[in-house]
Amino acid sequence: MDTLFSQREREAKARFAPLAARMRPHTLEEFVGQPQAVGPGSWLRRAIEHDVLSSVILYGPAGTGKTTLARIVANVTRAEFVEVSAITGTVKDLRREVDAAEHRLLSDGRRTILFVDEIHRFNRSQQDALLHAVEDRVVVLVGATTENPYFEVNSALLSRSRVVELTALDDGAVGELVDRALASDRGLRGCFALDDEARAAVVSLAGGDGRAALTTLELASQLASPDGTVPASVPEEGPYAITVAEVEEANPRRGLPYDKGGDMHYDVVSAFIKSMRGSDPDAALYWLARMIDGGEDPRFIARRILICASEDVGNADPQAVLVAEAAFKAAEVIGYPECRINLAQAATYLALAPKSNACEAGIDAALSEVRRGPRREVPNHLRDRHRPGSDSYGPYLYPHAFPAGWVPQRYLPEGLSAGAFWHPSERGWEAWRREAVARDRGGGPAPSDG
Repeated sequence: MDTLFSQREREAKARFAPLAARMRPHTLEEFVGQPQAVGPGSWLRRAIEHDVLSSVILYGPAGTGKTTLARIVANVTRAEFVEVSAITGTVKDLRREVDAAEHRLLSDGRRTILFVDEIHRFNRSQQDALLHAVEDRVVVLVGATTENPYFEVNSALLSRSRVVELTALDDGAVGELVDRALASDRGLRGCFALDDEARAAVVSLAGGDGRAALTTLELASQLASPDGTVPASVPEEGPYAITVAEVEEANPRRGLPYDKGGDMHYDVVSAFIKSMRGSDPDAALYWLARMIDGGEDPRFIARRILICASEDVGNADPQAVLVAEAAFKAAEVIGYPECRINLAQAATYLALAPKSNACEAGIDAALSEVRRGPRREVPNHLRDRHRPGSDSYGPYLYPHAFPAGWVPQRYLPEGLSAGAFWHPSERGWEAWRREAVARDRGGGPAPSDG
């Protein structure tokens, strides 16, 4: 029951709450961004508006509106809204809430919506404790997570929920949040003004994180205000101007998201590898910088470069694996910050090198044949000679005994022929050697023989 005391308590909390908390939307109409997830006609929007929400996992980067959507559900639903901490909550706490929800459902037919922020922090036993309650609709689960739920959430629980992905806010949505906070009575009450350059700086520094944008704006306003507070009304001389310098002082370093154990980590690493493979040195350097800036272990980066050297460059440039190996050694011995240069050298070398995936494709094809094909015997003339009866194996032709250092001879087992696995590219050293081998053999098969 709401009392005068509780109302005053809420007002006091709101007065001292951070700007991002004060500006949290209360309705879907106030919600900014995420049209693909909660825009008109979306499943989630219809479910919230009609109060028929089923269990859902909200997945996306920080500051994209996951908790805000849960609060909106709390404001509009006729169900009981209960929040459990994924950090401090125990299995006992969950069972208590499930028992209460079941009693609520049976006694007066009232549903319970259970909100779990950072649900990936729940261990397996905690997630299992929710399973039957979610399956039987005793509770409607609203989970929020920055980690990929397909990896971090119990598959049985996940199969009973719908995953809705939220993405980083675009600059337009972040700018709208900033403008709203400047003008709103819940925000800065029109007491501060941003010129275009300062506004652009706030938006850029946020990196798609709405909460980060409002935090930067709040800190910058404290620097711009004579006494560090928000006036009760617009000053007589006009709004205090927030400058670019104050924005940059409030947030001196743009914190682009990079989670070393999560999806952003894998996305950036993937972009880095594909940029080297795609022969784009600028992109390779950009994604390398994102990893370095995010504190990625330089040995991890060097391992990816070393793999790429054989997987994507291969014998089109045999030097690539040596450059990559040297970069790995430098990462081990030197470390940051200097080894960033070694990593950059190796990454750009691989990006500029001719490309061939013949090594990867060849060994994978050979492994597939070994694992799925019939058993194939070693040709007699290739067998070890240190055993009784080896004289009957037939002659082995020693290549060095022939002028070209090569002689036609079967090396593959019966049933396989030249070109079964190795398909060299037409680029770099690999192509040059292919042509040279064919020329040395008088136009014969190259580079292997059946």
